[in-house]
Amino acid sequence: MKKLFAFALTLVCLLGLLLVPASAGSIEDYPVNEEYYKNNPYRGTTLNVYNWGEYISDGSEDSLDVNKYFEELTGIKVNYTNYDTNEDMYAKVMGGGANYDVIVPSDYMAARLKDEGMLLKINMEHIPNYYKYIDDKYKGLYFDPNQEYSVPFNVGYVALIYNKKMVDEVPDSWDILWNPKYKGQILMFNNSRDSFAIAQSKLGLDYNSTNPEDWLKAYNELAKQKPLVRSYVQDEVFNIMESGAAAMCTYYVGDYFAMVANNPDLAVAFPKEGANIFVDCCCIPKTAQNQGAAELYINFLCEPKIALANAETICYATPNKAVVDAEEYAFYQNKILYPEEGKMDHYQYFHNLDQSTLALMTSLWSDLKVEGVQNYSTYIGLGVFLVLVLIYGVYRIVRRKRREKYYD
Repeated sequence: MKKLFAFALTLVCLLGLLLVPASAGSIEDYPVNEEYYKNNPYRGTTLNVYNWGEYISDGSEDSLDVNKYFEELTGIKVNYTNYDTNEDMYAKVMGGGANYDVIVPSDYMAARLKDEGMLLKINMEHIPNYYKYIDDKYKGLYFDPNQEYSVPFNVGYVALIYNKKMVDEVPDSWDILWNPKYKGQILMFNNSRDSFAIAQSKLGLDYNSTNPEDWLKAYNELAKQKPLVRSYVQDEVFNIMESGAAAMCTYYVGDYFAMVANNPDLAVAFPKEGANIFVDCCCIPKTAQNQGAAELYINFLCEPKIALANAETICYATPNKAVVDAEEYAFYQNKILYPEEGKMDHYQYFHNLDQSTLALMTSLWSDLKVEGVQNYSTYIGLGVFLVLVLIYGVYRIVRRKRREKYYD
């Protein structure tokens, strides 16, 4: 889901900096209080952090090495490991094979972990930067209404990325993904939740519906579309779009900047039907062994200097107000990463689905990927098997009765 982009300032960003109004702030106005981090009681301990792959500023391309800086200030060793999906992280945390102190789930997964009693409450008094810098619109969201278990880390949106030389019009609707004119030039998400959300958006459906008929309707839309799709992709999307081998894809807005740096013919559109918005947040698992150091680390990630380094490395929107308003921020007033409010009216968050809905979605997705139509052969085969079992059972009963009659 996430991909690193070693951000190089483009001409557009440079021009943007020249036009910064006098009221713009500066990260220099918010220096890190190094003494605060040096004077901590956790020196000599280890902090186990489990995060998305390539989802932090790590010192490459002259960027700030966030974990190294934290270690130098605090004397706390950071054991940093990665995962590829929310579900991978969930399985690892639930399996108990490792005790992590900080994890970074997306909103719906944070809700699931909270509901299943897998998260510790965070002592927000130990996260003063939460109150100072996190935008109120990302506080108290559905997955943590009392803001007890999570601290926002990054914000992302799904959008349509297209090649201006291969697409005749400026898209304003997901309908274009069903246009036969672009057969073999369309890339779709290779994960069920995101792909279903595109079809649900097209149909005006709730992403979090528990009505099986809604999921069947979305499935039928995806089945109609499948003959037009070149492939279902995740990280492969970068090479394909950057090389001009496909006309359009569904993907995350932040990753558009990585693509356009290598192919200036690409553009991004926000379809009028809306799409998914997500918040990735820092949480502390119930099995954490170093909660105090975890809270110190989360507060550190909220430091404007640190949040700026991460925001420019990952290229996702930041919930940190000081960064958004900073004149040196490469994405200052960027209308793609920070679209106007009207463009987000129909965006929806994913919620954690109940088990029966998850099972239905998984089954339909499997059918789509295998056949492109419902896998009725499976059900027919099962039905034939049951009929044969029934016939055999009747045969055994009749035979037994005949044998009993004979011996009588």
